[in-house]
Amino acid sequence: MPGAKGVSILGSTGSIGRSTLDILSRQPGLFKAVALASRSDWKTIADQAKLFKPSFIAVYDGESAYKARELLRGSGIEVLDGVDGILEAASARRADIVVSSIVGAAGVMPTYAAVQAGKTVALANKEALVTGGKLITEEARRTGARIIPVDSEHSAVFQALMGQDRRAVRKVILTASGGPFFGKDRDFLSRVTPQMALDHPRWKMGPKVTVDSATMMNKGLEIIEARWIFDLTIDGIEVLIHPQSIVHSMVEYLDGSVLAQMGIADMRIPIAFALSYPDRLDLALDPLDLAAVGRLDFFKPDREMFPCLSLAYDALDRGNGIPAVMNAANEIAVESFLSGDLPFTGIADVVRTVMEDPPDFNDQSLSGILRGDQLARGAAHNIIKAYGEN
Repeated sequence: MPGAKGVSILGSTGSIGRSTLDILSRQPGLFKAVALASRSDWKTIADQAKLFKPSFIAVYDGESAYKARELLRGSGIEVLDGVDGILEAASARRADIVVSSIVGAAGVMPTYAAVQAGKTVALANKEALVTGGKLITEEARRTGARIIPVDSEHSAVFQALMGQDRRAVRKVILTASGGPFFGKDRDFLSRVTPQMALDHPRWKMGPKVTVDSATMMNKGLEIIEARWIFDLTIDGIEVLIHPQSIVHSMVEYLDGSVLAQMGIADMRIPIAFALSYPDRLDLALDPLDLAAVGRLDFFKPDREMFPCLSLAYDALDRGNGIPAVMNAANEIAVESFLSGDLPFTGIADVVRTVMEDPPDFNDQSLSGILRGDQLARGAAHNIIKAYGEN
């Protein structure tokens, strides 16, 4: 399709991937899916491939890849598998834009590969920069790759910075919905079930991200991501609870001006902006009706009730691989909570304990980061096992 931008979508079967494909279907003359990638959802990615006809798809799990091949037999669409297949999708020759939306630290290697290939990366995988922010941003500068944020908060900051003198920025204010448990006390939080945590009041997201929103670790990860995307200091990042989720984030300037980006709670807006930057697309979505909203509330977060936010600030302040340790421990703790092996309040306990005695690794190469990630996961598993015995 002449003139259309080639798009590779890492995590095409997740919520961000599906929303990205929805945008592509609305703008067929502007974008063409050239590669899709998923961990194991062979049925969904095969259906997507039949509809969008990419050159190839990649499925990490070998057995799932085999099933996808069977469904796509005779279609002419190649099915790759394993890590190599995912990395091929991340650096696909025909891809102008790589949407990085694989959940968790599993997105570090593919994001690095896309940056290494000099792609424009529409970044929805915050853990990539939490775990390997220095490495990835330095590689982007070397190759000329551009990182455009997809998270609604970082997209809002990105937009509020457009055309402004970065030296005039006083601070960035990231907003948070507060999740389903805003205003609840410790006794309530001790009784939270996975079903309760997955019932988000504003956003439709995957289970891991939704639980992170409930603990406010999602906002903690965004603090660290913002540090790397916008080259900020720890003192230059503030968080406010904004239950209406209308103001997606703000930038305060030295003269006291505050620029905010607002919109309905629909991830297709920041995704479309990342795909079309610096242009904007007509998405034909419902407009923001401020009169109907009526009021916009803001509150300071309660770090006692939601300690994950303080843990993230601490990790950012300490550096030297501690953000990667925090992220790895959190991923294991969230998995354990969702499987019923850890209480909701135990998530922060596990992360804190791993951070208090972190694995000793200072190698900030890609292999070093991934090794540290695995060591932290092992430590988290041991703590969770002991947690259940107490």
